[in-house]
Amino acid sequence: MIHKKRNKKSLFLFSKLIPLLFAVLILYPQSPVFAQKNLQPSSGDAFVTAEIGDARILIPFLADDSASSGLCGLIFNGLTKLDRDLDIVGDAAERWEVSEDGLVITFYLRKNIKWHDGYPFTSQDIKFTYDLIRDPQNGCPYISSYADIEKMDILDDYTIRFKYKKPYAPALLKLGMGIVPKHILQGQDMRTSDFKRNPIGTGPYKFKKWKTDEYTVLEANEEYFEHAPYIQRHITRIIPNQAIQFLELVAGSVDSMTLTPYQYIYRTSGPRFTKSFNKYSYLSHAYTYIGYNLEDPLFKDRRVRQALSYAIDKKEIIDGVLLGLGEICSGPFLKGTRFYNEEAEGYPYDIEKAKTLLGEAGWSDHDGDGILDKDGIPFKFKLITNQGNKARQDIATIAQRQLSRLGIKVEIQTIAWAAFLNEFIDKKKFQAVILGWTTPQDPDCYSVWHSEAAQEGGLNFISYKNKEVDELIVKGNTTFDVEKREAIYKKIHKIISVDAPYTFLYFPYATPAVSKRFRGIDPAPAGIGYNFIDWHVSPDERKY
Repeated sequence: MIHKKRNKKSLFLFSKLIPLLFAVLILYPQSPVFAQKNLQPSSGDAFVTAEIGDARILIPFLADDSASSGLCGLIFNGLTKLDRDLDIVGDAAERWEVSEDGLVITFYLRKNIKWHDGYPFTSQDIKFTYDLIRDPQNGCPYISSYADIEKMDILDDYTIRFKYKKPYAPALLKLGMGIVPKHILQGQDMRTSDFKRNPIGTGPYKFKKWKTDEYTVLEANEEYFEHAPYIQRHITRIIPNQAIQFLELVAGSVDSMTLTPYQYIYRTSGPRFTKSFNKYSYLSHAYTYIGYNLEDPLFKDRRVRQALSYAIDKKEIIDGVLLGLGEICSGPFLKGTRFYNEEAEGYPYDIEKAKTLLGEAGWSDHDGDGILDKDGIPFKFKLITNQGNKARQDIATIAQRQLSRLGIKVEIQTIAWAAFLNEFIDKKKFQAVILGWTTPQDPDCYSVWHSEAAQEGGLNFISYKNKEVDELIVKGNTTFDVEKREAIYKKIHKIISVDAPYTFLYFPYATPAVSKRFRGIDPAPAGIGYNFIDWHVSPDERKY
């Protein structure tokens, strides 16, 4: 159905690199049947899912939170996308060609795509979108991924050519960014445009309604170029508390949620639940960490950050918070892939080593009050995280207790999601934070770890800066040889681990639950949501 032309260099990089990234992924439903029985699909019903936090902005290249990017993925299309096996395939592009030197990529677009307002989708929209992304005034957090585009040539309405200044290994994957309409947005300010809350895309679902901190409603695009989605409406309800989400799930008010470990193990094994829901478990493409603001004087000394990482018992957190549903993390790449460095220095729990490092850094309890101090300043800091995420709140409590053994006083503050991002993270108004990152399909980590991403509003909000890491990141992006890239990213992993700007905690297992009335769910390396347009409900089971 989709794209099918690649040259030898493209085939080598993208058919071999991407599958290796996720070779360790294991996914299986906890119901007796692995894949739901294939029934003849028909259109109807609504899918209601629960999320902790609301979206912030529905412009794809400005969406840097999971809630926003998830909705953008249903509303917009990029040139490329990942299929169920995490191979790169065409989306708005029917096919492409890559020059022998890797500097030129020519895309041939599908000719049956329309914007949700009926206007034709053309290569003009693609050039317009990437011009917006590359304009620093628009504040795109992913701008570094497109900095090496030298020019774009529109060959006709359905053909566009990208020329790069130098070879860029993740190019095809990065060009999967959602495209926005030129005929609507030309001349508008992206940050203030009404479009950010009332988008028009080309994707399988059309935007219908958004009530802040309550819900968003999307409706099926009956003219979608692949096929009209079978589920007629996609509704996201904002329920900040996961315990309440679960009550709503079993009551039938929502169809899907991410279970907490406790819910997954202890609340979902009875016949009432298993009769109505499937639950799934797989290693998440994400990790959780405690990040330190390196502009704060407390955390400038690397020995202090290393001490904190030794003093926090990751196994206790995995066992106590996740009930074992996670694996220890030591760096920013997915465990088990060729880019994850198993030999990088981790920080096994070692309270004595932590005390030694703090002593070397000048921290001691000079006044005998039980709190470490240096030059008369006590070692106290505030650890923040977002409301509604019980796991992160439990991590904060455990870290607070563990660090108190060293004589470090930690104050915990939980903040509503929108304020947490807008007022604290984006503006760098924090000392330490508990958060998580998804691990990208390509190991390119420029937007999180390069020093140029450390500006206000950037994703390197802890202000990590290491010249050698900067150089390696750039080198990794211009290296096509898989083994050489492996060596580069393993070295990045090792350096970041030694610098300890984060206390890397764990890779959690994803644990979604979905109502059994939804058919067509096909668990795969990409997860379960990649084929949502194929999900369907039989007429006799429809609720809406």
